[in-house]
Amino acid sequence: MFTSSWLEAVSLSKTLKTNLRAVYARTYVRVKSQFREPEWLISDALIPVMVVFAAATLYRVSGSQQIAGFAVVGGVMMAFWDNVLWLMASQLYWEKESGNLDLFIIAPVSKMSILLGMSLGSIINTSIRAALIFLIATFVLKVEINLADPLALLLLFVLTLTALYGLGMLMSSLYLLYGRSVLNLNDVLTEPVYLLSGLYFPTIGKHSPFPAIIQFLASLIPLTFGIDGLRRTIILGESLGSLVSHFAVLAVLTAVLIPMAWKTLQYMENLGRRQGRLSLRWM
Repeated sequence: MFTSSWLEAVSLSKTLKTNLRAVYARTYVRVKSQFREPEWLISDALIPVMVVFAAATLYRVSGSQQIAGFAVVGGVMMAFWDNVLWLMASQLYWEKESGNLDLFIIAPVSKMSILLGMSLGSIINTSIRAALIFLIATFVLKVEINLADPLALLLLFVLTLTALYGLGMLMSSLYLLYGRSVLNLNDVLTEPVYLLSGLYFPTIGKHSPFPAIIQFLASLIPLTFGIDGLRRTIILGESLGSLVSHFAVLAVLTAVLIPMAWKTLQYMENLGRRQGRLSLRWM
């Protein structure tokens, strides 16, 4: 019995090590590609900055100086949502198109390890762009920062990204099987999520222009409570105690989305194997 337990422990250790190496490999590729063409960093930051300037100028003309800071936070998080749609959810589809998906399927690692590596690499890359957007917009617009609780900001940011990229993993499993037909959802989801999640203005709470049912539906998007909480910590100077509901909602979304992504990926992979739809078949 002791020998059996020891062998199981060794096997588990090897499996864990192999999966961690897969996570590192996919993360490394994402991060390394960012610095091979650094001009992309500037171009990817300029479009959200323009949106921030437009929204902030509109708020200032209307006499809402504080809400101009809200636009800056929304522009920063816009970069993460675009990354989830175009570089996370769609990634397995593009890997299938390029012929790399076959290698992922036969690799002796969990597919969630591959998705986790993609997520970590995307988070690192997008965080660099988001920081650039924040610094440029804050400097040019002279936005007042009232950060009183850095710990609350850090925890909220990490939890928001965990839930958001959990959604990206879930979407990638759908794109894996249905490919281009689901890819069109990117265009459909971009602007509605911008609107409902509060990238332009608060969409939940007392300042929201939406009725309760729309606020509830918007709350199902991880960005919604994430952006609202970040605005409250960075611009309004609120602390951890006043953001309990934000942490609770984001924790629930994380606990739901990541297991759903894992189950959906398993189901889609098995379905694709049975139907022969995981590989490209050239005629």
